[in-house]
Amino acid sequence: MERRAYFIAGDLLANLSTGAVAGAASALLVGPGWPMWLAMPAGMLLGMLLASVLGVAVFFRYFGAMEVMLPTALTGMLAGMLAAMWATMAPLGLAPAALLGVLCGYAALGLVYALDWHLKRSAPEQGT
Repeated sequence: MERRAYFIAGDLLANLSTGAVAGAASALLVGPGWPMWLAMPAGMLLGMLLASVLGVAVFFRYFGAMEVMLPTALTGMLAGMLAAMWATMAPLGLAPAALLGVLCGYAALGLVYALDWHLKRSAPEQGT
């Protein structure tokens, strides 16, 4: 059970920090003068890029590449898009953007865990 808790803590650390960095970076990149249709893909691409960089530089080594890649990429996309969209409507500070990213990290990780649970539950029994 200790090993499972280690990986859950790693998933949380990877997703929350990726979300915070992606949200803050998107808020720095995009401002109220940007059109929303351009800010969304720019924030999404920035978030995915940052998720890849953080994953390779920090998280893959300790928590496994495949286990970290999907949730952090989703977190980066969501945090980047939402922070960029918000920043087009009103100036968005770094702290609120990072908090939005953290919330996106929780949501993305919860969605990935729920989908994983559903797939494991609905899979046919494996005989030996």
